[in-house]
Amino acid sequence: MRVMRACVLCDVGRMEIRTVPDPAPGARDVIIRMGAVGVCGTDLQIVAGHANYNTDARGLPQPLQAHPQILGHEMAGVIDAFGSSAGTLRPDLHVGDRVTVDQGLNCWSAGRPAPCEYCASGDSHQCERFAEIGITGVPGGFAERVVVPAVNVLPLRSSLEFAQAVMHEPLACIIHSLDLVNRLGRFALHSLDGRAPIRSIMIFGGGPAGLMFTQYLRRVLNFDGQLFVSEPNPARRALAASFGVTAMDPGTTDVLGTVLDATAGRGVECVIDAAGVSSMYEQLPALIRSQATILLYAHAPAGADMGLLNRVKFKEPRLVISIGGSGPLDESGRPLCYQRALALLEDGRISVAAMITHRYAGLETIPEAFTGDHRRPDYIKGIVLMNPAGRQPGPAPVATPSAPLDQR
Repeated sequence: MRVMRACVLCDVGRMEIRTVPDPAPGARDVIIRMGAVGVCGTDLQIVAGHANYNTDARGLPQPLQAHPQILGHEMAGVIDAFGSSAGTLRPDLHVGDRVTVDQGLNCWSAGRPAPCEYCASGDSHQCERFAEIGITGVPGGFAERVVVPAVNVLPLRSSLEFAQAVMHEPLACIIHSLDLVNRLGRFALHSLDGRAPIRSIMIFGGGPAGLMFTQYLRRVLNFDGQLFVSEPNPARRALAASFGVTAMDPGTTDVLGTVLDATAGRGVECVIDAAGVSSMYEQLPALIRSQATILLYAHAPAGADMGLLNRVKFKEPRLVISIGGSGPLDESGRPLCYQRALALLEDGRISVAAMITHRYAGLETIPEAFTGDHRRPDYIKGIVLMNPAGRQPGPAPVATPSAPLDQR
């Protein structure tokens, strides 16, 4: 049996470097040797035991002790091998190509002849059999190699380093969510149908998501209205300010008063929760205009009292809840949001280099990336460089694996 090394989450807070089965491609798949993998907030939550998206048929989480996981869904690497029909599906790809990945698995990536109603309508992220590489139990990028449907692969057309290329995944999520905000709200970022414009936006959180929201709004959507960010971390706050926003420290600044003064008491037409803190909900009733749009992007704070929404209801906000970057596909069944995100990084319109504050060299360092660096004041984003020595892909070793993993 061919095997490889992987970092396996075998219990809450316990990650081990193990020998696991080397993935074999299905007919429509490619094998990618990992070059870099991002450490996402979702990964941190799963490792800490705050979430588990590997569920059984009833939707109940499967315990890590019985179903260990290989996390890692922000991926970039090199194509190592093709399944029997993958080359026909993707004649533009070749062994050795540098690529990134849409981790969402849907009817199109599986090649189902009759797609479900969600995939057929362009909402493939809500596929009736949706799964995610590195999140829902499907082995992810914290390994030497990963198997991916060929249609989910995006080739790198530039010399963009892997560490920055993996950021196309969270950026695709930003694009997808703002597409929904513009489509569903009473107020619009860009409207051709007579709706009133969004004049002011409040973003809670200046981490990787909040920082990409600010850049995308300013540099891509050309939003020239008032843009506020509430962020306690000074390094993140300074970076947000450099993107042309009013960045405030909620510990020393009256955020609500500042926003109301700047908007002449009007409040904002859009709030983006990129932090997942309950204090945001406490400020919403006075912060928003009636029928404003509230984008719930971050994971909700654990233990927050849903009664916080009672006073918000009276303003009839449009609650937009967005997840992932998968969704509309092009005529070839390839993910549009991911294509847009990667193009923005390769063209330099979105810059992520300053966000990458921590780099980890090699698969063996992955447990270190989850032991507390993310709580440091200088931390914004961590990236694991899976092949820091630049070794060329080689054949997988043959041995006996030490533990089984879910392969569904």
